[in-house]
Amino acid sequence: MGKKIVTLGEIMLRLSTIDNKRIIQSNSFQADYGGGEANVAISLSNFGIESSFITKLPENYLGECVLRYLKANQVNTNNIVLGGERLGTYYLEVGSGVRNSSVIYDRKYSSFSTLTYEELNVEKALKDVYILHLSGITPALSESCKDLTLKIIKKAKEMGVLVSFDFNFRGKLWTVEEAGKTFKEYLPYVDICFAGILDGKYILKLNVDEEKYDSFSEILKAYYKEINTIYPNIKYFISTKREIHSVDDNSLEGFIYSKGCIYNSKKYRFSIVDRVGGGDAFAAGALYGIIQDMNLKDTVEFATGASVIKHTIKGDANLVSVEEVENFIKNGAGKISR
Repeated sequence: MGKKIVTLGEIMLRLSTIDNKRIIQSNSFQADYGGGEANVAISLSNFGIESSFITKLPENYLGECVLRYLKANQVNTNNIVLGGERLGTYYLEVGSGVRNSSVIYDRKYSSFSTLTYEELNVEKALKDVYILHLSGITPALSESCKDLTLKIIKKAKEMGVLVSFDFNFRGKLWTVEEAGKTFKEYLPYVDICFAGILDGKYILKLNVDEEKYDSFSEILKAYYKEINTIYPNIKYFISTKREIHSVDDNSLEGFIYSKGCIYNSKKYRFSIVDRVGGGDAFAAGALYGIIQDMNLKDTVEFATGASVIKHTIKGDANLVSVEEVENFIKNGAGKISR
């Protein structure tokens, strides 16, 4: 039996502007479904990993559409609770050139924001699971979600399940002070941590003398060593460095730290079709490497390659196979696969 993963989070209706219009110009939108943890589950399912998603959906046509979307991507939906009032929605104004993309959330009182630990059969959901993946978006949504996150993390550790946590801070949902206080409750139970320099500096309030170091990699390593001193339970720290040349033109490099050593991927520069979900694709790629017992250098190369490819795909999810990622890493872009 292969190693299984479960993710927990909110999946939403995404309404994107068309042809780079602004929201105030738009009378029609492109409809998709997505959410960080769902994106990770879908990506891993496309990599051949048995994936399950925990969430709560309304019992209406939108909830049914989400279920069909997940099932079409071979994600197990047996742990999804039905109920509540509505599916969360967000509007994506797609930028271009020097104009940034922006998001408007309409997710208050969503079905997922009312989900409680008691509504789930957590032992059943986590049985024979290798990794539970969550993010900092969930506890930002409501007090019940904050409580649910802590309880399911503790249960996972009790059952011997690895806990993967992506800081995924969203300033439109809560403050850095609120996030820091909450994350510090979770980190003693985390095995795999997705966080970067800004998370260490502003959310965890770490004081690292960056002037002492000659490179971004060494600064990042110093932050990770500092966090690891406080939370020695964390086995892996993972993040990216993104350079934005314009909305449509970015560079990306991945990093992974473990046991005092840091590894980086090659640096890619690429044109963007859809940036949303790029971080989730990176997280899924890194988790795939860990699940498959890849060495850390290969893991971060795979994760970064997966993320770069996602930027070329419309929608939230990274709908590519392991072979496609490996072929991209080996051969680059521009060739026709025959």
